Amino acid sequence: MATATVDEKPKGLRLLKTALSNRKTMIMLVFGFAAGLPYTLLIGTLNAWLGEWEVDLATIGVLSWIGLAYAFKFLWSPLVDRVRLPGLEKLGRRRSWLIVCQVLLTATFFALSVSDPRLQLGWFALVAVIGAFASATQDVVIDAWRIDVADDKAPVEILSSIYQFGYRIAALIGGALALILSERVSWPTVYAIMGGFMALTILATLMASDTPREAVERERSALRRAGAIEPRLRAIGLAIVGAGWLWAVWTVGAFMTRVLTASPNDPNPPVVGDFTKTMGPLIVAATVILPAIVAATFNWLKDRRGYVLTADQSPDAGGRAADHAYSALILPLGELVRRIGWGVIVVLGLILSYRITDNIWGSFAFPFYLQELKYTGDEVAFASKIFGVFMTMAGIAIGAALFATVGRMPTLLAGAVVAAASNLLYADLAAGAANIDAFARAFGLDAFGHDLRMVRLLIAISGENIAGGLAGAAFVAYLSSITSREFSAVQYALLSSLTFLVGSLGRAAVGEAIDRIGYAPVFRFTALIGLIAVGFVILEWARTAWVERRQTADGPMLQADAARAAEGDTA
Repeated sequence: MATATVDEKPKGLRLLKTALSNRKTMIMLVFGFAAGLPYTLLIGTLNAWLGEWEVDLATIGVLSWIGLAYAFKFLWSPLVDRVRLPGLEKLGRRRSWLIVCQVLLTATFFALSVSDPRLQLGWFALVAVIGAFASATQDVVIDAWRIDVADDKAPVEILSSIYQFGYRIAALIGGALALILSERVSWPTVYAIMGGFMALTILATLMASDTPREAVERERSALRRAGAIEPRLRAIGLAIVGAGWLWAVWTVGAFMTRVLTASPNDPNPPVVGDFTKTMGPLIVAATVILPAIVAATFNWLKDRRGYVLTADQSPDAGGRAADHAYSALILPLGELVRRIGWGVIVVLGLILSYRITDNIWGSFAFPFYLQELKYTGDEVAFASKIFGVFMTMAGIAIGAALFATVGRMPTLLAGAVVAAASNLLYADLAAGAANIDAFARAFGLDAFGHDLRMVRLLIAISGENIAGGLAGAAFVAYLSSITSREFSAVQYALLSSLTFLVGSLGRAAVGEAIDRIGYAPVFRFTALIGLIAVGFVILEWARTAWVERRQTADGPMLQADAARAAEGDTA
């Protein structure tokens, strides 16, 4: 007798075909585009506009601090999940927030298109900041929507892949197409066109399904169970850490405002380099070291069981909000400190420094190509946004091959080394490209003309993007390896966000240095900074090797203890 297979789950190619014909995947493609377009336009392409309109590099560096919104979006993610928007709740818990974010982003691009950064820099920066926060918030909502709507016919893995595809399409339109258009129309017109693209994503949001909001939480927070730290004590720690974050955000925002609104006749103008040297370490201490100390203190108190709950509690609305804030700011570091111990110093040092060579000068790539080297927008669009994408994919493939052959830590070290070394390629390019030209002629790569102009750019971008792809793959694998499964989402979000902290803070100082001494010396300096990450990787490799040896040595003893315990139970 035949067995009904109506409810059989699709697999393999059938699953892929089913998913790609699913309405949710089409919506996910547009959402990926909606997430990628503002990031590309606000963090990368905007600097090409500012450079062409002769905004100085120190100011461009300060404006790049809007990227901190993406690094710190985990801070307000609990609000996005909980708060009901007045008048929009009927659209759904996710769609209501998406509509607000996408309308704000559309308005941002149209507002930028009618602004002149040379005459209204403060207004221009304010609009860009609002857009960055709206974009980062949209990312939070889209990530949640993807998890909410995933099912057997549109699994989260397929939706994630479709999201990445949409994101890459947005990078091409917001990067390559925007640069090509800028050669033919004005930059304000380019951003008005991009505002039109952003407005179209609202249609996908209106067509998207949504998930209902649970009226009552079904699961009791582990923070309210017996044995957890007392809520009043946690509130003190949360207040300390929150004060550190508020001070850091206020300090950066106040200095950014001062730079962008400074008068040319100011007798005491703000100096970006001085701010980075004096306040940068304090900001890192307030946002990284202070939460780690508070987390370690709570671990110590919990081990002594003098400040813990003796019975389960049911939190009220304020208590739930405090629990979410504690889970975002302190709990992930607390688990990491408990598991790794003093080794967390090396881990945090590695995380803060590993991608610094990319993050610290990335905002100046377009001004470097377009204003310093005098390439056209069409040339940069092809080299950076089309050819460069394939080089990044090649770097990722090399990283995968290294993982399979030599393992995680050697690959992590290789990524740190090549990321630092790739800055020397740009130093050579900035100084006249003597070494790049010699390399090109030695391998017969002079097909584009006797001056090798395009070949120089392609070689430099190839080296940098291959190194970036390799380092990026290695770093994601490392973060995944040290992330606890118990706190996987929030811990990974927090640790990955720290990657951008030091690089973002240092951009303004780098821009000021470029204005003062030129690109080539600065690229040599950023290559030298990359050696800090190399040093931390070597220390982390030694630490993990020591842990593995200790576990191997303790293995037989633990087995013997278990055997003796089993014999005692039998007796």
